Amino acid sequence: MDLLLDTHSLIWFLNGDEKLSDKARSVIEDSSNSKIVSIASIWEIAIKLSLDKFRFSKGFKHFLDMVADNGFEILPITFEHALELSTLEFIHRDPFDRLLIAQCISDNLVIVTKDDNIKRYKIKTIW
Repeated sequence: MDLLLDTHSLIWFLNGDEKLSDKARSVIEDSSNSKIVSIASIWEIAIKLSLDKFRFSKGFKHFLDMVADNGFEILPITFEHALELSTLEFIHRDPFDRLLIAQCISDNLVIVTKDDNIKRYKIKTIW
């Protein structure tokens, strides 16, 4: 299964946070699944760090190293994703989440998310 981690799922997984559901942790840890992180999530985290919305005790570079060390594939934003985004229904207004939804639709990915607004789209979700 090709999994796209929502930003909060990525952070909670890397931090070992108990907010991540057991099912989500299990599919992320399953070596038979591909684990994907959108560059949009990396961008969102960088912005929130620069605005002091949250911090990583060991710094952003360490966070990026953890992404690499866990074997997560980084998904770029493509023209196909932008095209899908341009026709996406406005159920969810968050621009980062809307891009993740478009990437799921375009690339047939399953998103690991707790976000109920994302779950309202016709995409596969796991939580």
